[in-house]
Amino acid sequence: MKIEKIMNLSKKIAITAAVGFFVNLSFGQSVQEGVNYVDSQKYAKAKQNFTDLINQNPKDANNYFYLGNTYLTQFEPNFEQAQDNFNKGLAADPKSFLNKIGLATVKLGKGDKSAVAEIQQIVKDSKEKDAEVLYRAGEALTTFEKNSSPDLAITFLNKAIEKAQKGGVPANYYYSLGDAYRLKKDPGNAMSAYDKAELVAKNKASVYTRMGTLWIAAQQWQRAKENIDKAIAVDPTYAPAYKALAGFNIKYQKNAEATQNLINYTKYADEDPYTQLEIAKLYFTNEDYANAKTTLDSVFDKVDDPIKYRLRAYIQYGDGDYAGAQQNITTFLSKADKSRLQPSDEGLQGLIAAGLAKNEKDAAKKAQLESTAQQKIAIAKAAKDETLNWDEELAKVKGGITASSIDQGATSPAIEALKAKVAANAQDTDALYKLAQAYQEVKNWNGAILTWGKMAALLPDWAPAYYSQGYAYQQAGNNDMAKTSYEKFISLVKPAEVEANKQSLGYAHFFVAFMEKDSNPEKAKQNIAKSLEYEPTYPDAVNLQKALNK
Repeated sequence: MKIEKIMNLSKKIAITAAVGFFVNLSFGQSVQEGVNYVDSQKYAKAKQNFTDLINQNPKDANNYFYLGNTYLTQFEPNFEQAQDNFNKGLAADPKSFLNKIGLATVKLGKGDKSAVAEIQQIVKDSKEKDAEVLYRAGEALTTFEKNSSPDLAITFLNKAIEKAQKGGVPANYYYSLGDAYRLKKDPGNAMSAYDKAELVAKNKASVYTRMGTLWIAAQQWQRAKENIDKAIAVDPTYAPAYKALAGFNIKYQKNAEATQNLINYTKYADEDPYTQLEIAKLYFTNEDYANAKTTLDSVFDKVDDPIKYRLRAYIQYGDGDYAGAQQNITTFLSKADKSRLQPSDEGLQGLIAAGLAKNEKDAAKKAQLESTAQQKIAIAKAAKDETLNWDEELAKVKGGITASSIDQGATSPAIEALKAKVAANAQDTDALYKLAQAYQEVKNWNGAILTWGKMAALLPDWAPAYYSQGYAYQQAGNNDMAKTSYEKFISLVKPAEVEANKQSLGYAHFFVAFMEKDSNPEKAKQNIAKSLEYEPTYPDAVNLQKALNK
């Protein structure tokens, strides 16, 4: 699953590091401290810093802008608090271009794309004399990915860089330029901008973290890890680097390592409730539902953002509490601004409906829930939403596969020992292989299905994992997912491996043919022919071929 899509409508393009504000020293050391806090994802300290500056000099409009901008750049933007501060800044100075840009950015974050033209006009009115105004205009146009304008942002940012040359270009000007190129899917120019930032940045950790996340986006895993490691080496207290490393390990299914990264991230960030909310999301992505729930519960009453209800709904869905999940996603939908709704919200409602349908006794209500499930999941799929694998999740729901369902299934001393071994090293494929087999031995098919799935995630080209998962799905009575797994197995068997896998290939093709015989007879005929090619005397395949050829 992709946590960026699960939770964030206005996803920051700098994937794991907050937008860095290493501003020109002419703004003063106190402002510098505040913007450094923002870059280090210490949002509570940043807010306090700028609030203190406002109290010291309430007539300085710029301080209201920086406080408001902190509310925009935190993980879940607080548009109301941001707007309130920008308005106060304009009350202090009605000509403040920065606060005008701030208000336009709020509109942009809420989905009002007319704000792009508004930002252009503000820049025009400023006569492009102030590098910081040009920079903030460019930054605003890269802050919200779905409502961005990267080409215009690049124009403003290059002008800001040119204007700032005499006094020295702040590193964050180059960061935002790199972020704009990332939006354009131009990693080469993005990396060039980050290279320039490295030359002037006082804290290289911020640069290396951005480089690492750029390599993650490009799926260049070794380079990603090298840069994140460099970030931690130059500044072991730089919180965003640990968040980036957690994201890296989550992609690699290294759950134990990711959990430790999140512990370090929590240690070096601060206790701002919205930061804790972000940590809860990451625990959820790491399939660490216990820590996700504990972290969310600790800040639930401290966070005003309705996003908390969406996250709780996902956690409850993951734990099989469909009634609770339904209540919370409904609350989220009733409270959230329409601009924050996503196709994944429809998909989640569909999965919840499917879960509720399983135990519904009333035939009419059950049919209605099942129809709702199909309709809403279709919406998410039509939008090409990849928050979850919707078909796979639906199959899991119908098969009753949840963490609690596995724990409630049969176990053995061998299973418990192997679970502990896997918890200590989630990348131990030998332990996972033995655990999957141990689950099969006691007929805990849900445990086997998910464990073979973890094997497949670590060794995506290893065909036997998919065959074994298909067998487990079949034994669990989930024939649709069994067919999907068997087809994946067939696609991965290399020519040199055919001889050793003839029997398995014969059965896999037979099963696919059997499942397709009514809906797609031609495909069934092709598969049964392949089945008999591998196993010419397989009786069930022979009989099915005769039936298909009648």
